[in-house]
Amino acid sequence: MLKFSCAQIPARIGDFEFNLAQIVEAAHNAQQQGAHVLVTPELSITGYLPEDLLMRPAFRAASEAAFGQLCKALRVYPDLYVLVGIPTWFMEGAKLKIYNSIIVLQGGQEIQRIHKQKLPNQAVFDELRYFTEGPKPELTVIQGVKIGVLVCEDAWHPEPAAHLKSLGAQLLLVANASPFHTEKVAKRLRFFGARVIETGLPILSINRVGGQDELIFDGASFALQKDNILAMQLPMFVPVLHEAVFDIAEQAWHKDMIIETPCEEEEAYRAMVMGVRDYVHTTGFKKVCLGLSGGVDSALTLAVAVDALGAENVHAIMMPTRYTAQMSLDDAKEMAERVGVRYDIVAIEEMFNLYTQMLAPVFDGKPADVTEENLQARIRGVILMAVSNKHNALVLNTGNKSELATGYCTLYGDMVGAYAVLKDVYKTFVYRICEWRNQTDAFALRDVIPGNIITRAPSAELRDNQTDQDSLPAYEVLDDILHRYIELRQPVMTIVAAGHDETVVRRVARLVRINEYKRRQGALGPRITQMAFGKDWRMPIMNQFND
Repeated sequence: MLKFSCAQIPARIGDFEFNLAQIVEAAHNAQQQGAHVLVTPELSITGYLPEDLLMRPAFRAASEAAFGQLCKALRVYPDLYVLVGIPTWFMEGAKLKIYNSIIVLQGGQEIQRIHKQKLPNQAVFDELRYFTEGPKPELTVIQGVKIGVLVCEDAWHPEPAAHLKSLGAQLLLVANASPFHTEKVAKRLRFFGARVIETGLPILSINRVGGQDELIFDGASFALQKDNILAMQLPMFVPVLHEAVFDIAEQAWHKDMIIETPCEEEEAYRAMVMGVRDYVHTTGFKKVCLGLSGGVDSALTLAVAVDALGAENVHAIMMPTRYTAQMSLDDAKEMAERVGVRYDIVAIEEMFNLYTQMLAPVFDGKPADVTEENLQARIRGVILMAVSNKHNALVLNTGNKSELATGYCTLYGDMVGAYAVLKDVYKTFVYRICEWRNQTDAFALRDVIPGNIITRAPSAELRDNQTDQDSLPAYEVLDDILHRYIELRQPVMTIVAAGHDETVVRRVARLVRINEYKRRQGALGPRITQMAFGKDWRMPIMNQFND
């Protein structure tokens, strides 16, 4: 039997002390479990992806120093093999190049380096900017077992696994930093399962957990038998150190923990919770504040914040004007009371009146329009930033993807914030997640969002009797068009052929195109879909193309 200890652990970019502590603790526990091999995720020493830090000599020096410290710390486990991820810097002539590497240690002594061969350069990945493609590796032999080690993207292509099979590998081992999006677990199982079918080799895949800017790493490490049957599936979004036992004689994994993949709503919610927690804590903060309007978006954002940070670290602020319905005041107060956060009301009517009076000469008698609506949003943004400064609390933005896509949001107003929790969540999905959150027992409180917030018509409440559908198509229609146009990249006439009105589709596509300048200035937020605004979506602002 060969026992692997699967370290589904986080890693913070540049926080070498934290990263080494994670690995050393995992090694200690692996030794206690009687494991032969500890496997950590891709770039477990530096975090994934350090981006342009890789080009800074001081970062290289710190990384290599951390590796030296790790080797020293692992000497107390002379029989334990540890696989760690780290960049390898090398000179080729006068040019500095970098590999994305896995180093195999035994008792703290380096015995092998394996370099990533396939460098992803699509979606959120930009590895060709930093790394050099590695050569084909040799096998890693541990306790007489011939192991083919792959680094993340290597396992998404047939050639690296086929090469290791040709050398006589008995199993495949993959170290990953594979970020989350909905349906990603099934996608990994499908692609890695293809490697199993092609080679006839069992596979063990270890993935990291934690948030890094807009990326969320979900873990969900797994093992597949040589017949592509699932032998182990670890949970999502939580650190785990778990033992996987490989029967050398049977060439099979002992069937082990299989955690059922949660529903899409739970996946998205847990990704947002992890994103908020890690972003706030890693940037050195403890508290957050947000505007609570009585609407569904701010209610869901508040629920996420409380589950991520605890009610004592969340401050909700209602900022009413003459257009704010009593229902909104009542619903916001009830929501705050249900989750137990500090709740303040800062009325902005007087400030709004003062601004309009001051601007009246400049507006030159022009009738009220969207300018006054945006003015209210911007006053609220100023108040939230003032609270942020005074209480050292990050502002959470509450806008959703439907609004951000169409520009139904105000720069320097409701777009303020350090982290946009719902940035990659369409409005219709917001409602689904709210329904799930109210019904689950997975957190300390259930039924946290008042039913009236979920059932009432959405409104920005910036003028009398306003609803979102005054300016936008029904969200069921809008979100389907946006999904097809953004995620599926379908052209306008294809979306029309799917049953949508051509005038509406062209209008929505135009709104997406002309509001790129707003999105560039907005806060980052957790990536939930396969086409999040940010690294996934790269459109020029000065763009006259109209399809």
